Amino acid sequence: MLFPTVDFAVFFVLVFTGSWLLRPRKAAWRWFILLASCVFYLDPFNVTKSFVVWPALAAIIAMALLTVGVTRAIAPGDAGPGSNRGSIAVGGVIAVLAAYVAGNVWLHDAVTEKPDQSWVWLFLLLGIAFVNQTFAKAVYVSMGEGRSRTAISRRLVQGAVVVNLATLGIFKYYGWFRDSFEFLFSLPFLELALPIAISFFTFQAISYVIDVGRGELSPIPLLDFCVYLSFFAHLVAGPIVRVGEFAPQLDQRVDPRYVRSGEAFVLIARGMFKKVVISSWVAAELVDPTFGPPGGSVPGDTSRFETLMGVLGYAIQIYADFSGYTDIAIGLALLLGIRFPQNFDQPYRSLSIQDFWRRWHMTLSRWLRDYLYIPLGGNRRGVERTYVNLWLTMVLGGIWHGANWTFVIWGAIHGTALAVERFTKLRWAQRPKPVGLPPGLVSILQWTLTFAIVCGAWVFFRASSAGDAFAVFGLMFTSDAPTPADAMATLWLGLAIVVASVAVQFLPEQVGRRAGDTFSRLAPALQIVALAVGLVVIDALGPEGIAPFIYFQF
Repeated sequence: MLFPTVDFAVFFVLVFTGSWLLRPRKAAWRWFILLASCVFYLDPFNVTKSFVVWPALAAIIAMALLTVGVTRAIAPGDAGPGSNRGSIAVGGVIAVLAAYVAGNVWLHDAVTEKPDQSWVWLFLLLGIAFVNQTFAKAVYVSMGEGRSRTAISRRLVQGAVVVNLATLGIFKYYGWFRDSFEFLFSLPFLELALPIAISFFTFQAISYVIDVGRGELSPIPLLDFCVYLSFFAHLVAGPIVRVGEFAPQLDQRVDPRYVRSGEAFVLIARGMFKKVVISSWVAAELVDPTFGPPGGSVPGDTSRFETLMGVLGYAIQIYADFSGYTDIAIGLALLLGIRFPQNFDQPYRSLSIQDFWRRWHMTLSRWLRDYLYIPLGGNRRGVERTYVNLWLTMVLGGIWHGANWTFVIWGAIHGTALAVERFTKLRWAQRPKPVGLPPGLVSILQWTLTFAIVCGAWVFFRASSAGDAFAVFGLMFTSDAPTPADAMATLWLGLAIVVASVAVQFLPEQVGRRAGDTFSRLAPALQIVALAVGLVVIDALGPEGIAPFIYFQF
């Protein structure tokens, strides 16, 4: 279900009303939010076309009962001396894993034609929740009374990571791997559609088990974990929220009179404007004419100016699209009394690639740092190993985005830039600073280089293939095609939008905060009227039809 649609507006009004009516009744509220999130994931207007409802529903119920039975068999109390609860935990994990694999195989065989796989994907989502809850409980029990790491707990955490990555790999990367290496060996063809949001909920599940294994977190109830993993506001495209940030809010008593509705309305309106007006217009008028439609080939007949505007336009499109989604998600959650972490912080004002990743998709950056870069050794194993770890982290982060060599190259560009930045920073720190260079000029040069690298890397992110990406670079520097006279007005308007979109990010943070505070001081009725008028204006300014958010594909 897409945020900027009438379907979702009706859905959210019902969820908002039901949520606040049921919030005092904790168990009922949790079940309501879980059900609402499942409906959001399924999209009720498509569910009726699916004929696989009952097999998938039966599989979900069976998995839930087995998971509850296993976690209760492990028992909530501490294990005493000589307890065999660790062995029971391992056996329970194996049982749930076997059921999970069997359920997926059964559903795959039961559904030979798949016009709508939403129910199968829902089983996958909830199945991952059940499997990881069992792993987390088993890890916790195997750590003993002292809650310290043991050989069994480490193996269980490693097993959870392998199971999650294997699930992600089969659905997302199997076809790419088979096609890329078919010259070496032959693999069977599997007709597997990519489940929506699999990259996001898989990463969140992994972080949960790892945090339990590190002793930073105790397992939460199964229902709470299902609510966390499937919560509709962040399910499809983030932010990547951690259990420690989300679960405690489920038990907080929230008075609806003190919910920051003004801040939420500003975020929702801002996100809608970014997506419906900026992102959609730039995509249709600048980006698609240069790169071709998503999944298509580069037309190859654009001028240098048109190609340059397509490249710059995509930098704006993906920012407006993704940060717009995040703004809406944070605003919607806030209206329900739940706060998400910030995900963007004016990334196009960055003066280095390191600074860029502190501002862009901040929750993914934290995840890659805490669960990949640091476990690889971080900067603790020498300078050369630090460069390798930076590069590997970004390449793997690129692969997380998609099954295509273009994402590998995109990640490699950022990884190389981070390593080179660190190398030059260490070298320059040993030399005297140049005298007479205006600080402002240095900042301008740093910003220009950073923005150029980011935009150049975005070419690979947007292109359907590496060949198409290089074709875009070729057109940008060598094209002899003239710019059509009737396209000049659109291109100059596009340039103005690009410049304005970047310039806004250099405004002091206080400007946006003051605007939000001013709006928050209005009466709630005026806030609702202002939001409604704003959404009508946004709809009028936006093009007909709304494309899915870019990050839906990940």
